[in-house]
Amino acid sequence: MDLNRKRPPAHPGRIIKHHYLQPLHLNVAQMADALGVSRKTLSEIVNERASVTPDMALRFSRAFKTTPQLWLNLQQNYDLWHASRDSKAWKSAHPIAA
Repeated sequence: MDLNRKRPPAHPGRIIKHHYLQPLHLNVAQMADALGVSRKTLSEIVNERASVTPDMALRFSRAFKTTPQLWLNLQQNYDLWHASRDSKAWKSAHPIAA
């Protein structure tokens, strides 16, 4: 993950929306039903207000024939990029010699 990149990585919810919901002509309620989660839970992810949890990664991987690691890596890259910009406090950490 390149923390120096200018543009943020895509949130997994954006990928769900543009690569699955829209092309498959599904709405959030239909996909949520297929995943076995509430409409609200999926809506929060799709609208980039919630993170993909390990449980959701397993559900997405089964539904879309991907791996759970794909969804967790997408979320981790998104979170790390934003954390590196939202706070500079982490830069005060110093290496610890072993």
